[in-house]
Amino acid sequence: MAEAKAPHGRGGFTEDVSAESLAEIGLRYEVDGEIATITLDRPDKRNAQTFATWSGLARIGESLPEQVRVVVVRGEGPSFSAGIDLRMFTPEGVPGQGSFGSVARLGDASFEQTVQQAQQGFLWLRRPEIVSVAAVQGHAIGAGFQLALACDLRIVADDVKFCMKEPALGLVPDLTGTKPLVELVGLARATDICLTARIVEADEALRIGLAERVVTRDGLADAVRDKTAELLSTNRDAAAATKRLLQGAAGRTLEEQCAAERAEQAMRIKALFGGAS
Repeated sequence: MAEAKAPHGRGGFTEDVSAESLAEIGLRYEVDGEIATITLDRPDKRNAQTFATWSGLARIGESLPEQVRVVVVRGEGPSFSAGIDLRMFTPEGVPGQGSFGSVARLGDASFEQTVQQAQQGFLWLRRPEIVSVAAVQGHAIGAGFQLALACDLRIVADDVKFCMKEPALGLVPDLTGTKPLVELVGLARATDICLTARIVEADEALRIGLAERVVTRDGLADAVRDKTAELLSTNRDAAAATKRLLQGAAGRTLEEQCAAERAEQAMRIKALFGGAS
């Protein structure tokens, strides 16, 4: 795989996503043709996340090369991500990044901007022109759970442990995770998962729709590779159009969805057959 440097990113400008800059904050980013792989790479800290993690994820999204169709998000070591770096709860915080205490002292506008910037690291994974796949093993706690939820698909190892820890810490999940959680499992079950901060293991995750597939830990990489190949086997533009339809379906009436289908199909048929005699 090649180090990812994207002079023509989808965000309209180039961000620093060099291996060196990302390694400093515990991320790896590689592009191999139509596949991008993002690795949380702080295994000694169970891939705990910081403000810099979220900024780095956002920079990757802004700089994603146009040819990429599938984005795989994974964690190095025994855990996908154990959530927020606990140093952020201390007065000292994370060196060079501050703490929740320093954020609490911001004015309202600056506070909202800080959280919004963090959310950008997660939001781009839902773009219609890509499919994002989370390869999840071990702990996926709090911010780790929300990163998995930000992806379109979740393939998990049989040792996975999902947990929405924020309410137990006096916080709310604010990294875009609440909406997909409710959409996947329903309001009642999402309430139970969040307000008890209980562990959801692999069998339950599969049963309630948090995971598309459960495999052995040793089989996780192969399962993700197979799914990626399946996703790349479909027409690029048809895949993006279909994802747009699916993402918008919940907010439309049946009549509105039918109209959206007609509009997308018109573009596809004209693109495929418009030049035919």
